[in-house]
This record gives sequence, structure tokens and C-alpha cells, in this order.
Amino acid sequence: MFRNSLVAAALVLAIPGGEVSAAGLVAHRAIYNLSLDAEKPGTQVDKARGRIAFELKGSDCEGYTIMLRQVTSLDTGEGQETVSDLRNESWENAASTSYRFKTQNYVNDQIREDVIGTVTRQKDNALAVRVTKPKPANFVLPPKIYLPTQHTRAMLAAAERGEKLLSANIYDGSPDGRKVYETLTVIGAAVMHDGNTPPLSPGLAKLKRYPVVTSYFEPGRGDRVPTYTLAFDLYENGVSSALRLNYGNFALKGRLLSVEMLPQKPCAVPPAKR
Repeated sequence: MFRNSLVAAALVLAIPGGEVSAAGLVAHRAIYNLSLDAEKPGTQVDKARGRIAFELKGSDCEGYTIMLRQVTSLDTGEGQETVSDLRNESWENAASTSYRFKTQNYVNDQIREDVIGTVTRQKDNALAVRVTKPKPANFVLPPKIYLPTQHTRAMLAAAERGEKLLSANIYDGSPDGRKVYETLTVIGAAVMHDGNTPPLSPGLAKLKRYPVVTSYFEPGRGDRVPTYTLAFDLYENGVSSALRLNYGNFALKGRLLSVEMLPQKPCAVPPAKR
């Protein structure tokens, strides 16, 4: 979800290592307002503000294009302000066998990360990765690694089955084109809109949403502290709200300001169930 992307698909597809939710991903544009999470006092940040702009386009036939920009201003209380500007573009086909990504991260207008690459899933389910930035490289990652959209589909499918835990290794290309994260997702029971407050979009009013917490770990063994934790409410159509981004030394909350459903072309021929 908000490491670099959020996403689910319309029909059951042949996706190695994962399953697809029956609900379907809706093309949409969402804006989130970021602020310091007062419930998780930080040791390094006194004030924080920012915004996330997220856009998903495509379909379960064309694949999905995601554009994400997160601008965050952090104040340490010592008269120093750090502004981070993360920009990510990616495309993942419906079967999660092909993936393209581009990530740039600027800190105080100085570029810190600039990563471009492509991924092709091989017949044995391994991932063949070609990175062109920051340093050209070609390598193969082992099987049973999820791509970002595939992971969200697997979360939704697990939620619909009533499962509470999902363990998965994830590759999204960040931060250097080489890292694989081990993740554990805890999925809460489905919640329906209470009807007392109007939803930001009529398209969300009758949908279930699942409270989700995903912890990201560096690969290893034994007990480990997550390097990053993301909590959010995941609607069955792939829209997310009520973000909580815990970086360890500080945490941010993201309030959904607006969501716009975008035009989405239906598949001319439904994908075959293989």
C-alpha cells in the first residue's frame, strides 16, 4: 500500500503467489492531508505537515498505472525544516508478470533517490529485474515475491475470506531498485459506513472497508522491529483512508480530503481464468 502504491482486480486471474479480490479496483484520484500523529510521540520531530496525491488508472485488462507524490515538511524544533518530495510512477499488468517503476525523492530540493527499472516474472515465478538508475544492473529475485498491486489484491482476497494475517515478501523498486521487504499484515473485521456522516464519495457509501496494519521488515531471522508500519482503512474497491505512517522516530496521520472516481473502460473481453 503507501510505500509507493495502493491497489485490487475485478475477476479471478492466474497470478503466481496471490489471489484476486472479486470486488474490483476502481480508477480514482485521492488527496490526503498529512500531520504529526499525536498518539505516537516522536523523538526527532516536533511538527509535521504535508500532502499525498495518489492516482490510479487502468483496468484488469490493461493493467494499472499509479502516480504518487508525497510532500512532507518536518520541523525538529531547532529551527531546521526538512522538506521531502517523493515522486513515484509505476505500471503493473493485470497478471502481475510485468512491472515498470520510476522513483525520485528530493530532500530540501536535492535529489537523494533516482531509481528506474523493469521487472518480468519468469516461468518459475522468479523476478528478472533490470535497473537502469542509479546504477545499471540485472539480477533475479527468488519466487514468491509480490509486486505492489498483487499484494493489495492478496490483502483484499484474504479479508473477504475472513483471514486475519497475511505474510508476504514485497518488491516495489524502492529505495534503490534492489531491496525486498518482508511484511506482515494484520486485517481487521469488515466495517460498513455508519450512515451518520456523509462519505467523501457516494461510491464509498455502501462498500465494506477493512482496518489494515502492514509492518515492513528488513530480511533476516529472529525477532525484529519493523522499519516502517503502515495502517489504513482499505475499501473493497481499493480506495484507502485513515492513514497512519509510523517511521519509528515519528509517525504521521493522513486524512482523506477528497476522492474522485475516474472513467474506467470495461474489458472488451474478460480475462480468461487460467
